[in-house]
Amino acid sequence: MSDKTETSDPTPSTNATQAWINLMRAQQRVLAAIERDFKAAGLPGLGWYDVLWELSRADGGRLRPFEIEERTLLAQYNLSRLIDRLEREGLAERQTFDEDGRGRWVLITEKGRVLRSAMWDVYAKAIARNVGARLPEADAAQLSALLSRLL
Repeated sequence: MSDKTETSDPTPSTNATQAWINLMRAQQRVLAAIERDFKAAGLPGLGWYDVLWELSRADGGRLRPFEIEERTLLAQYNLSRLIDRLEREGLAERQTFDEDGRGRWVLITEKGRVLRSAMWDVYAKAIARNVGARLPEADAAQLSALLSRLL
């Protein structure tokens, strides 16, 4: 099999296939460990963190729903329900920005910022334990560089 990045044969090489399998298995295992840590700490899941993180780093702490969808891995129908839950919990709020009331921002609240920070404390430790402790710094840098080529 060829190691070329593009080929007329659409079948992936054995190495590319094994890389894919390892990537998916690693992702599942690390995400499951992080979700367990959140649950053990009495915190909501990673989807909540992802939305709060994107809102907290956005200009003015606000994004339109489609922008949140573009920046996270959440499907639109899941995102709408999650935003409803965040709003009910006082972690985010919707704000109309146009005259006919159809355009809306989603804004992070101070309570949302506090929760995101508490979640980061758990998340950071989970990343350190499940990734950092298993890879020397040079390997982590190399893996990051390799994965960035897939983005």
